[in-house]
Amino acid sequence: MSDDSHESNGHGPEGGPDAHENVPSRQRTRFPGISSRTYEHPADRSALVALRKLSGFDTVFKALSGLLPERSLRLLFLSDSVRVSDQQFTHLNAMLRDACDILDLEKVPPMYVNQDPQPNAMCIGLDEPIIVVTTGLVELLDEEEMRAVVGHEVGHALSGHSVYRTILLFLTNLALRVAWIPLGNIAIMAIVTGLREWFRKSELSADRAGLLVGQDLKASMRGLMKIAGGNHLHEMNVDAFLAQAEEYEAGGDLRDSVLKILNVLPRTHPFTTVRAAELKKWAESRDFQRIMDGHYPRRTEDKDTSVTGSFRESAASYASNVKNSKDPLMKLVSDIAGGAGDLGGRVRRGFGGSSNPTPPQDTPPNNTSPDA
Repeated sequence: MSDDSHESNGHGPEGGPDAHENVPSRQRTRFPGISSRTYEHPADRSALVALRKLSGFDTVFKALSGLLPERSLRLLFLSDSVRVSDQQFTHLNAMLRDACDILDLEKVPPMYVNQDPQPNAMCIGLDEPIIVVTTGLVELLDEEEMRAVVGHEVGHALSGHSVYRTILLFLTNLALRVAWIPLGNIAIMAIVTGLREWFRKSELSADRAGLLVGQDLKASMRGLMKIAGGNHLHEMNVDAFLAQAEEYEAGGDLRDSVLKILNVLPRTHPFTTVRAAELKKWAESRDFQRIMDGHYPRRTEDKDTSVTGSFRESAASYASNVKNSKDPLMKLVSDIAGGAGDLGGRVRRGFGGSSNPTPPQDTPPNNTSPDA
């Protein structure tokens, strides 16, 4: 998508006391009043809609803020990181305000740069989101790649992901502390595992938000490639990188499928090649084009969203993924759901066994009647 491929629609950065300034010179589409449901992955969206509908949900989690180390984190970043502003990391400040302007997020969240060679970014906080990026990430990415990352984190803030990310961090730390209590650790890790599955889907949502902000698919792809392989773009190729995702999904047998599950369970993020493939697929979809044309859900409609409808969309998404997946285990699940026969043979073949075992010694020859 070229830099000048979209004209700005809607109001510019001149509205309100907290107006978004320092927007880039190139013109891109804005999304006034956009709901986070626009870009959220169906599994992410259904969980968020259900949580938002819970009576007293906000009160409960605000009460939790006294138990969670949120104040400590805020003070830590304030005292030992660099806060992005008009005086510090001004180019990141411009990107942050630009991202908030495009996604129509009125209150610009504070953003910090933390000294860490590991490329990373996160959005945390219960009462108010905080965005943190590491020096490793700032030094790795160019301007447009970084713009997509900042848009990714602003997408987290707009969706309210920071609340659940903070809880996930707290529960993960708690699980380590009570590891010596068997039942306590099992219970907490069950919750953590569920939160991680949700959070992996929320990362796909935020990748989409990053694309809506940057409106440059090539830059989004380059950023993901650099996160995977470092600052060696001259040694990398987008098509070959996406082919890795195809090979990862379709390759191997059922043993590899099980290993994939075990590998991904402890992670909060999907694998990078998978993220790239998922984002490219969404960018080429009709849904994305409709959003760019101005047809998207508004925040004013969020309160009328049906929980049941959201769960149906999530279930349909999972069913479609299973049906269309090339992964051996998912294909087996799809075959079983479709009533395919010879289940035992399929499982044997899936684990590398023969589906045509050698007949017993006393089996009659082919030209001999069984009752001879």
